[in-house]
Amino acid sequence: MTFKDHFSGHAAAYASARPSYPRDLVAAVVRLPRERRLALDCGTGNGQAALGLAEYFERVVATDPSAAQLHQAKPHPRVEYRVAPAEASGLPDASVDLVTAAQAFHWFDFDRFFAEVRRVLAPGGAVALWTYNLVRVDPAVDALVDRLAYEIAGPYWPPERHWVNDEYRTVPFPFAEVAIPPFAHEEQWNLERLMAYLRTWSATLRFIQEKGTDPLAEVWDDLVAAWGEPERVRSVVWPLYLRAGHLR
Repeated sequence: MTFKDHFSGHAAAYASARPSYPRDLVAAVVRLPRERRLALDCGTGNGQAALGLAEYFERVVATDPSAAQLHQAKPHPRVEYRVAPAEASGLPDASVDLVTAAQAFHWFDFDRFFAEVRRVLAPGGAVALWTYNLVRVDPAVDALVDRLAYEIAGPYWPPERHWVNDEYRTVPFPFAEVAIPPFAHEEQWNLERLMAYLRTWSATLRFIQEKGTDPLAEVWDDLVAAWGEPERVRSVVWPLYLRAGHLR
């Protein structure tokens, strides 16, 4: 199966610039399954979610179709990284206690992925899918991030991005859903770190590839004015949106 590869060419930048996930979200998700023997993290990228799961599970299999992405993943004795699509993990039937996809589900073939989840989940198993949308700092910075996302680079987002814009509310979810309180992830960044992250957006990368210019240049002066001294460290926050449940 071929896949839409938006990030392999920038795997190192992705690994260094993308945020991780809050420990309390991971702690909530791992309470869903009956057992904690094996977790499957699909579309793991550089392993950000898999490493969190490894604190709770005997074993984590973390799959991604991009070998370049997995090459940037941090090794862990309980994490096995595999080059494989989310729709075909290669794991035995009824062997997995928790299936996760962090900031990745919107790229999958939904029907084939759901069939794989049903195949690999063990009795008492669970599935959890989460995403974050645009980073939030303060109204002035947020307005410029929104301008970059929706106006300047807006036409360059892949079509699957609309699931993220909808905060996963509209994605199909054919499981017995479990309500989980909302979470947010916070980090402390300077402006350079924020800019590095914004350059990992699939829309930014495509804009640069097609136009040969950096779309961030169009908001740089205004961002500096809104941010203050570029070396100033500020709180940056991502609200997280999660769908979780069990087999019906």
